[in-house]
Amino acid sequence: MARIRRTRRQTEGGTASVEQIALALLLAAVFATAIAFVTVAPPVSSSRELGSLIARRLACVPRHPDAPCGRNPLVLAYGSPVAKAVRMLAPDPLTVAAGGGESLLPVDFRRCRSRSCALPGGNSGLTASLRRVTLFTQVIDRRRSTGRVEIRYWSYLPSLGWRVTEASAGSLEVEAASALRLRRLDHPVLVPLETLDGRDHLDFPSDEEPPWRWNVASRP
Repeated sequence: MARIRRTRRQTEGGTASVEQIALALLLAAVFATAIAFVTVAPPVSSSRELGSLIARRLACVPRHPDAPCGRNPLVLAYGSPVAKAVRMLAPDPLTVAAGGGESLLPVDFRRCRSRSCALPGGNSGLTASLRRVTLFTQVIDRRRSTGRVEIRYWSYLPSLGWRVTEASAGSLEVEAASALRLRRLDHPVLVPLETLDGRDHLDFPSDEEPPWRWNVASRP
């Protein structure tokens, strides 16, 4: 009589199926219990608030991938006093002639790398393709030696490469910016290079090579 031999893969596959079915039944039981509980005792205000908080957090992650929800990326990179000075001294982004009668606005290279998405639009802070005007920031802290921090605002322009605008902040500028309120929809968007993952290993054409590559100190 022929013997039936089960391979290890077949055995493992069967076990996984049983585990998956058990997990599905467990989840079904949990949801059924939750539905029954809500039916018997409708949620109180604290429960509704918790649910709303979880929903806001889940919705926030894809919209704000650069920082934890509710936290400003500048504050995470530089601390609140310097972050406010960086925002206060940020230049107004200007269009740059790109040839062929076109002008470009600085954009986030992670989301826009063609001229068509960097063309000026009718809305302040947005390009014609509804990309947010963006500057990348770099802070060099010299407070121990000169009492000031140097701020560099890097602009990326598709096909044109990078431009930089520099500013400096001391105790007077930091104090003047202390009452500033940082908001996510401030114009322009400011993205700290210090906390940008993998920044030194990003691919750019030779004519768009970032001058800041390997020259930005990381911040936790």
